[in-house]
Amino acid sequence: MQNFMKKKVLFVGCVLAALCGSLRANEATQLYWGDTHLHTSYSFDAFLSQNYSATPDTAYRWAKGQPVIHPYTHAKVRIGTPLDFLVVSDHAEALGVMRAVVNQTDQLDEELPIHQAFMRWFAKQHIRSKVSDNEGMDIFNELLPVKALNPEVTKDPVRNPANQIPNPVLGDLSKTRTSAWHDVVDAAERHYRPGKFTSFIGWEWSSTPTGANLHRVVVSPNGSMQAKQYLPFGSDQSQYPEDLWSWLDETSERTGSEFIAIPHNSNVSKGYMFAETTLRGEPMDVQYARTRMRWEPLVEMTQIKGDSETHSQLSPQDPFSDFENYPFYLQADPEAYRVAKGDYIRSGLRTGLEVEGKIGVNPYKFGLIGSTDSHTGISSAEEDNFWGKFAHDSTPENKRTDSMIGGTKATGWNMSAAGLAAVWAEENTRESLFSAFKRREVYATTGPRIRVRVFAGWGFPAHAIDAENIAELGYTHGVPMGGDLTQAQATDQPIQLLIRAVKDPKGANLDRVQVVKSWLNEKGQSFERIFNVAWSGDRSMDAQALLPSVGDTVDRETGQYTNTVGAIELSTLWQDPSFDAGQRAFYYVRVLQIPTPRHSLYDAVASKEINRGKIEIPSEGPAIIQERAYTSPIWYSP
Repeated sequence: MQNFMKKKVLFVGCVLAALCGSLRANEATQLYWGDTHLHTSYSFDAFLSQNYSATPDTAYRWAKGQPVIHPYTHAKVRIGTPLDFLVVSDHAEALGVMRAVVNQTDQLDEELPIHQAFMRWFAKQHIRSKVSDNEGMDIFNELLPVKALNPEVTKDPVRNPANQIPNPVLGDLSKTRTSAWHDVVDAAERHYRPGKFTSFIGWEWSSTPTGANLHRVVVSPNGSMQAKQYLPFGSDQSQYPEDLWSWLDETSERTGSEFIAIPHNSNVSKGYMFAETTLRGEPMDVQYARTRMRWEPLVEMTQIKGDSETHSQLSPQDPFSDFENYPFYLQADPEAYRVAKGDYIRSGLRTGLEVEGKIGVNPYKFGLIGSTDSHTGISSAEEDNFWGKFAHDSTPENKRTDSMIGGTKATGWNMSAAGLAAVWAEENTRESLFSAFKRREVYATTGPRIRVRVFAGWGFPAHAIDAENIAELGYTHGVPMGGDLTQAQATDQPIQLLIRAVKDPKGANLDRVQVVKSWLNEKGQSFERIFNVAWSGDRSMDAQALLPSVGDTVDRETGQYTNTVGAIELSTLWQDPSFDAGQRAFYYVRVLQIPTPRHSLYDAVASKEINRGKIEIPSEGPAIIQERAYTSPIWYSP
């Protein structure tokens, strides 16, 4: 059977709008856009970085498209295109405490043991002084409980005694934390409009042993009746993910709540996020793998602190591998960045295949989403409307500082204006979106609203790439992103992928569509290969299967680009030429836009007058970016 490929270039405007509208009218699942990872002034690090005013209400109002006041510049700001859903995920650790330290002294004093009163009073004065002098990040560095691992002390990164130093400020303070948690829950309830806008209840568990990012965002589809029966579990209770999962299990049984936990920033996990063993260094067994997959069906692929797909040291044959690298650990005593397999999602997915080959269960069978991890209360993933990681780095003059996060040398231009979570669900409700999370019918983008469908199976009709009812044909003849195929379903034909990608209606054209495949050989070793399967223009692949670049229309002097290259839509019915029915494999789709201006170029253009007419693009960030979408994988098991 031949491979079918079709590339469509349509008139931008009402034709594209009509196309998207007709698709929505005929599809069983609709596409919804959101952010599952956002912090407000209730997070201690957000408050200490001068976000004193953006509350959960601010975050939801911004997401809905309403103008809000920026917490640092005090300017009126507004998202370009509203979101469909949002999770306010403030840190469980010291939730609301820093706001209370500065604003609610009497409430805190009611909780303080007498023997700690002087220590707490001194700490409060210290914090107030630093905050008033705009030096709150110094406090963050003082509180950051991470030290470099001393192998002679212990090989256990969590039980390292250096991580167990008690802090005089971050005590129990359960009344203060409960009050803050109820504020967060009540805000989510106020803004939930089933069918129109979904506000999820959630928080972040922020385990950072020895500077290794093991953070998870916990999301629940339930409301206040369940959420007010517990306080969020934090890394101050345990830094082991297994203990988080145990707490989720117990709390589910006790309250009737549902949860998922979403790991993020594996790119700075020091190899621990997708390691070949547990965090305690023990071999993975079936129970561990099943437990992890029960609670963690999704992983955050891309966000402000960089992209976690892969690295050129791990994928040397991938010309698009070094994308938005972020080589900075979250620790007060910085150390040199080292690339590890367990840091990146593609190698993590490959490790999952290898572990499954040994124990029969894949611990890393997860879907992919993007989110921001913004600490401004403002979910900004648009390059030309990016408001930074923290409140104080929202202006160009503040982006190059001595300490951005935990003593690192990262600056605001090392940060990425990313990302978004795209969800294929039946309706915009907590229940429907959460169900899509669990079945992994989701994908990530670095910010643009690129619309992507992918189905895998056998025997798709050839006209599927032209059909308006592509979803109906996809669900009938295959499985969607996040799904599983087995040999029992196989014919004697190779797997086919039915793919359609449509540009962001307000954004740039598309460059190409790629399929990333990994497979397991008879020795249990995994491999990877990238296929260019659809592209714009009349380009041809060379003998090494490489495709010429799409072109670059970005004007470095003005920060403008044109859609004179690229395509509005790319569709293909691709057949795997290397399919082996006896090999485990996974496939995911990567869609690339044409080059567009990065937020660093916009800053340079905006600062042209004070640079005496010169455009000085910050060395920490390139002038252009090829934004992209990553679909959740589809797995094949013999």
